Amino acid sequence: MGTFEETFVRLNRIVVALALAAIFTIVFLNVVGRYGFGYSPAWAEETARFLMIFGTFAGAGLALREGRLVEIDLFIRPVPERAKKLIRVGAVLVMTAFMITILWYGTKFVSFGWNKETMATGISRGIPYLAIPVGAGLFLIHLAFFWNKFIAREFDDTSNESLNTDAEDLDPASDPRL
Repeated sequence: MGTFEETFVRLNRIVVALALAAIFTIVFLNVVGRYGFGYSPAWAEETARFLMIFGTFAGAGLALREGRLVEIDLFIRPVPERAKKLIRVGAVLVMTAFMITILWYGTKFVSFGWNKETMATGISRGIPYLAIPVGAGLFLIHLAFFWNKFIAREFDDTSNESLNTDAEDLDPASDPRL
């Protein structure tokens, strides 16, 4: 990975981690406030929900890099390796087209909601809706850096070896833990 790409990935991970930490903090304090003191701020649930949506969209590109997106390979397993690569190229093209569409319509959705307010926080609905085009844009940047490794199934996170293993290589009968 180049230094710009490494910095981009590191910053994206920090943003997702901060969103999750904020969600945990808000929900924890809300529960303590509700059951310990009989007080629950109206904005807590809505803010946690918006942060969860943002974290999900912002983390999708990271999930792609780490091989953590859902892959249904039932029909792909029996085909030759060259055909698998062509199918993965097709998957990259479909993901690109889908995320460009999400980016386009997400931007329109932000514009649509900008003049409306959320119920509890009273902020413009366009602000939480920004998660859609921002997340799609982040995913596209990850895909631009990572498409060739995706096709080769060379995922970044090798701490979990099962991510880089095909399903047919996993034999429950040979697992000593079972």
